[in-house]
Amino acid sequence: MSTTFSQLGLPGALTATLAARGITEPFPIQQAAIPDALAGRDLAGKAPTGSGKTLAFGLPLLARVGTARSGRPRSLVLAPTRELAEQISQELAPLARAAGRTVCAVYGGVGYRPQISALRRGADVLVATPGRLEDLIDQGAVRLSDAGIVVVDEADRMADMGFLPAVRRILDATPRDRQTMLFSATLDGAVAVLSRDYQVTPVRHEAAAVETEALDIDHHFWLVEHPERVQAAADVVTRTGRSIVFTRTRHGADRLARQLERLGVETTSLHGGRTQSQRNRALDAFSSGRVQALIATDVAARGIHVDDVASVVHFDPPADHKDYLHRSGRTGRAGATGTVVSLVTPQQRGAVRRLQRELDLDAPLGMPRAEDLPAGRVPAPARRPAAARHSGTTAPAPKRPRPRTAVATATPAGAESVYVANLPWDATGDDVEALFSRHGRVHQATVIVDKRTGRSKGYGFVDMPGDHAREAVARLHGADMEGRDLTVRIARPRTWGAA
Repeated sequence: MSTTFSQLGLPGALTATLAARGITEPFPIQQAAIPDALAGRDLAGKAPTGSGKTLAFGLPLLARVGTARSGRPRSLVLAPTRELAEQISQELAPLARAAGRTVCAVYGGVGYRPQISALRRGADVLVATPGRLEDLIDQGAVRLSDAGIVVVDEADRMADMGFLPAVRRILDATPRDRQTMLFSATLDGAVAVLSRDYQVTPVRHEAAAVETEALDIDHHFWLVEHPERVQAAADVVTRTGRSIVFTRTRHGADRLARQLERLGVETTSLHGGRTQSQRNRALDAFSSGRVQALIATDVAARGIHVDDVASVVHFDPPADHKDYLHRSGRTGRAGATGTVVSLVTPQQRGAVRRLQRELDLDAPLGMPRAEDLPAGRVPAPARRPAAARHSGTTAPAPKRPRPRTAVATATPAGAESVYVANLPWDATGDDVEALFSRHGRVHQATVIVDKRTGRSKGYGFVDMPGDHAREAVARLHGADMEGRDLTVRIARPRTWGAA
């Protein structure tokens, strides 16, 4: 007979809220950890992302936490990234309302004033990244002397990112008799030292899903030549549906997003070079299904939870077996099935074999076969550029030569000219056409370049049928392109030669 949340001793308001969301039976880490956490014991949980650990610490925290005074939270959850902090806050918020408690998240990349205002109103549960929290402490906006319950989430990631000194300073500012819960994918090394120094006889629990064989994920390793990787990634996304594609660098993520767009795959990118508002928009576009693929660096490997991610693609190899697990954990979460595809060049075969041995993962290295992957439940075929659709092939449309400087061109009858500005300096007419063609027919797209330097001036024009042009303006004004917020509006009558 399975255990229910009600049987774990949680208050009725919390279990009723969970039941309304269709959540009645706990996952293993929740079933193991919640009773000890409710009893106020220190706890060390070995659990990867996707195992249900947020509720494992969040539910007992909300059941036990008191009401905060202004600027003095009663509990603290530390997270390594702003994405994870925001995710935890959003997951706990409806439960907090049911329990009559408040949750506040503070992290970098956004303004201080709203966060300080929320703290002044009183935050029973404060979810924070170490850097922003220390800034707020220095400003006198928050004091941790009342934080009797502290959670350190993703402690191994904290260590990897060099945050443990800050974590120690923050823990030193909390009461000595606090309850400390620590969750991590590993409990050795620096994490073990942190537990030794800041926990009192902690109870240790482990989620069985830490090992790759315990995850309901199919692992594929495709041998591809370097130039073939883009098409292979497009094939995976087209076949499986909603996908996260990991690259090594920010520039690589932006470049791959443009390349996939040219193949008709709707994408957005996420990496550390983007502002928080841009990252939020990218996640919203992906989670809402407006784009098929999220192209990300490892900043997204932790703390991003989007339901029903069909597949993960390792476009660039992970740094080590831990990163492989963290990336791959974006799919097959919390009992769902998933697909992971690694694109391996001939030069990378030896490193991949070592990675497989470290993971005890027995998967053959073979040729790409998209037809062997599970088809997405909701077919989402890539939208091909117009030339490719007419040809009946999946190949990208051949690039047309673009003039180095603008020339006089008449706008077709019945068409509107759309002005687009704040373009990336390396954006081409093909890039702009690929972006706008998602929202209608494009007669012509031109990026204006400087006659002397040959460099883009950062703006251009797109000719589209009138209704398509207005749709594009509505959809694309303020949209992100490689970290830049585009300005898009119907153009005034222009003189091409004036550039």
